[in-house]
Amino acid sequence: MLDFDAVMNSGVFRIMHALRNGWSAYSSFLGRWHVSGLRRFVVDALSDAATFGIAVALLLVGYALPSVEDGDEFWNRGRQYSVIFVDENDKIIGQRGVRQNDAIPLDEIPPHMINATLATEDVRFFDHIGVDFQGIFRAFIENLRANEVVQGGSSITQQVAKNLFLQPDRTIKRKLKEAFLALWIEVRLTKREILKLYLDRSYLGGGTYGVEAASQYYFGKSVRQINLAEAALLAGLFKAPGKYAPHLDIQVARNRAGVVLNRMVVSGFIGEGEAFAARRNPARIIADPDVGAANNFLDWAYEDVVRTLKEQGLEQEYVVKVRSTLDPALQRVAQAAIDNTLSVYGKSYRVGQGALVSMRPDGAVTAMVGGYDYEKSQFNRATDAKRQPGSAFKPFVYLAALRSGMTPETVITDAPLSIGGWSPRNYGRSYRGRVTLMTALTRSINTIPVRLSLRIGRKKIIDTAKAIGLQAHLRSNPSMPLGTNEVTLLDITSGFAGFANGGKRVRPYAVKEIRRPNGDLLYSRERNATALEQTIKPQYVNTLNVMLNNVVNNGTGRRARLEGVPAAGKTGTNQAYRDAWFIGYTGQYVTGVWFGNDNFSPMRRVTGGFLPAQTWREYMVRAHRGLEVAAIPGLSGGTTFVAGPSAPFEYSARTARAPVEESDPVSDVLRGISQLFLEAQGAADRAASLAPEVSGAAAGPPQRRQPRFSSSRPGGRFSTGAPVTRQ
Repeated sequence: MLDFDAVMNSGVFRIMHALRNGWSAYSSFLGRWHVSGLRRFVVDALSDAATFGIAVALLLVGYALPSVEDGDEFWNRGRQYSVIFVDENDKIIGQRGVRQNDAIPLDEIPPHMINATLATEDVRFFDHIGVDFQGIFRAFIENLRANEVVQGGSSITQQVAKNLFLQPDRTIKRKLKEAFLALWIEVRLTKREILKLYLDRSYLGGGTYGVEAASQYYFGKSVRQINLAEAALLAGLFKAPGKYAPHLDIQVARNRAGVVLNRMVVSGFIGEGEAFAARRNPARIIADPDVGAANNFLDWAYEDVVRTLKEQGLEQEYVVKVRSTLDPALQRVAQAAIDNTLSVYGKSYRVGQGALVSMRPDGAVTAMVGGYDYEKSQFNRATDAKRQPGSAFKPFVYLAALRSGMTPETVITDAPLSIGGWSPRNYGRSYRGRVTLMTALTRSINTIPVRLSLRIGRKKIIDTAKAIGLQAHLRSNPSMPLGTNEVTLLDITSGFAGFANGGKRVRPYAVKEIRRPNGDLLYSRERNATALEQTIKPQYVNTLNVMLNNVVNNGTGRRARLEGVPAAGKTGTNQAYRDAWFIGYTGQYVTGVWFGNDNFSPMRRVTGGFLPAQTWREYMVRAHRGLEVAAIPGLSGGTTFVAGPSAPFEYSARTARAPVEESDPVSDVLRGISQLFLEAQGAADRAASLAPEVSGAAAGPPQRRQPRFSSSRPGGRFSTGAPVTRQ
């Protein structure tokens, strides 16, 4: 311990002695530089200026620089997605988001494209440190001579900083941020990486970002293949793409390309002869290719792509190629079906708009029409318009009743009732008395769903609709069973898809695969998506399918019958004929059709069993050409249910007619009789389908009397605040 104490004392003494000697030597050294008088004042001023200058510089850095974080998220700040959609044959069907492609390596971009960019934007790019002070001084002198801004002093690095992180406002703060960020970028990235960012992220007009996307858009080929004249035209867009874009004014763009060629000559990148040849053969652009009429689908599919990327943790994949669920042939059929109906019937029946959604039973959307003319209105009535479905909502009520232990044979009394001052009424103010659930759904009687809601509770109906896939917010009021809540066409069609697949909840989707532009697979629905959840027991859905099949064969949906193809569905017409629906399905497709007016004005007695069912059939007939008949769960091919007003729950098989020889005279007579019978039956069907099954909270008296078998229509007043009484 004594030795240790001695060492410590000795060590402390030596340290203190060394510090005193050092301070003495430092004082002697400074004494040599002692100044006084005016020189002392100048030195103190410079010293204080340096001190305060450093402090101000640090404050400026804190003020100018945004929060700097390393990683992809920082470099992609503010970036938008670029999505190219292709079909099963890898043919492009459209593009959404920005036009961008950053998959071309810098080594594969032609030298004349790089040289044209450097000559135009920053000829000393590889020599400065991010801020070109020589270039700034030169631009300042030229602007003074011209008495206006004719040159900019921003380097390529500064423009990268502006493009990636800043707004294009002309303020001192933005210029300070730009300069500091440029210095920071130069420290973090190589010159080649900075140049690649500039060539990939700069806006070049026409919705394109980067030279590859611009080359594809303006010239129809990769930047790898462009010539000197085309490179000069692209390089001329960096300064002002809105002014020099060739699709706006090709001559202005070519004049700008001539300026770029002159600068390339002055900078020594090309000779006069090369520039002369490029001027003699200027760049030519192509027309913007028409990729089809799937605009509404592409708008919705883009949102599905972004959602899928985020769900799969692929948010940083900004440029992707997507194999979609769209069938281009069916899309054309769907658009034609809506357009034809509106062209023929629109004026006489006061119908202004229509929409159609078709999907597979698993939710894969194959066609989508959001309106009559996309050029006039981009509003998607298939996905964004919330309208009352009327009687098209009733299948969810009957499914809830089946889940509560009822059957199609269950008898309910069709008679007047009142709930808190509101009285649902059938069309024509007539009632049938005791009817089965099968008959009530087939004839779309209004009082029965309301009585069912009183018996089983409206909560069970809402829970059933949610379980099968309906996403809309359903308000629990007395008129809810008659479809007075608002839904979108896509939403209710997805709910019916749960019927077509046997009780599995469906979320509609548009994405099959997502790949990088180089072909790397990022997402595959077959590999990454979870299986559909069975939310409703199959036996209940199978029974409902039989009932909805009867609606098509013997009820309000007879205009939708498909020869030889089992189909099921439900019509819907809300009060005052403001909306008309038909949602139906086969073993292959689930399709919903809506007609109405954007301003909610009433149509001229258009019901769901008229134009929607007719349009649905037109589309589905063509959609099923060449397909094998697939059974609907609970239905076998060619089997139908025959029901009267109070018929028992029984089935009868429709036998197929065998082909006969044309030379057989007996067969000729039979064929003629059969044809007359079919024509008479068709006339009766058309008359029945025109009888509306209007559902809603309030409707006036009928304008003309309908047959006894017509569908129902409510009347009376409705108050959502009225107390509910069970009767």
